[in-house]
Amino acid sequence: MEKTGSKKSAVLVGCNYANTPNELHGCINDVLAMRQVLIDRLGFEPCNIQLLTDSPDSLVMPTGAKIKEVLNNMVDQAQPGDVLYFHYSGHGTRIPSNRRTHPFHLDEAIVPCDFNLITDVDFRNLVNRVPKGATFTILSDSCHSGGLIDKEKEQIGPSSLPPTSTSTINITKSKTIPFESILHHLSSITNINTCDIGTHLLELFGAAASDRFSLPSHEQDLVPSLHEDDGILLSGCQANEASADMNPHGDEGKAYGAFSNAVQIVLKENANDFSNKEVVLMARNVLQKQGFEQHPCLYCSDDHANSKFLKQI
Repeated sequence: MEKTGSKKSAVLVGCNYANTPNELHGCINDVLAMRQVLIDRLGFEPCNIQLLTDSPDSLVMPTGAKIKEVLNNMVDQAQPGDVLYFHYSGHGTRIPSNRRTHPFHLDEAIVPCDFNLITDVDFRNLVNRVPKGATFTILSDSCHSGGLIDKEKEQIGPSSLPPTSTSTINITKSKTIPFESILHHLSSITNINTCDIGTHLLELFGAAASDRFSLPSHEQDLVPSLHEDDGILLSGCQANEASADMNPHGDEGKAYGAFSNAVQIVLKENANDFSNKEVVLMARNVLQKQGFEQHPCLYCSDDHANSKFLKQI
């Protein structure tokens, strides 16, 4: 039974980057559809769901600073027993890392509409502030999203399950912006001649830039990960993979993100409550049957792997 008096809160972010070289088509549709699933299937109250999109008529754009502001507010207001949810559909990227403890010397990040990157270090710091007994679930439908909570334990991922699918479809577009493209975009604004992306981001965004760039690398290594923390990451793909953005032609249907759509199919077609692990495995199965070559992952504690997806404990 769900805990009486506990609250479910969500922040849903969709970035299509319209009229830019990085334009996607299905990300806003993803979060609009997920909002309805949260209300109809998972017991969220509409008043507790914040929607941020970069549509032309949007009153609040999903900049890096604004996304972090609403996530920080959600965490600050949380109480034990609350369920917090962040759904992101948009571009992801990987940036060079100098941290000695970081595998592959790359950090994962999402790319808000203003390119003010939000990194795995930022999500780790958010998770560390979640009150004990609450949960913070992140679903990131973006490229390189595996490992987006720094130091979170892998439950389903490259080292736990072998790849199972071979692509049989033509992906409309992948949800990635290469590091070099982001660097070129930022340097064209700052006019600073350096390959250090942190220099550009700090120059443009100051204190609103990611903690990844304001803390020395040796201090980032010391940022703790709580042994049994309450962060749960469902990633659209492995850290070295792309997530697909599909744009069907004609009247076949609306554009969508492959992973967001797979999760929604799992929840809409089954009345049961599924564990986080079951949702990821079933979404993998949906994507495999559809012919996608991306492998959703799960990062969380052992207990949360088997707890119910977006249900109070």
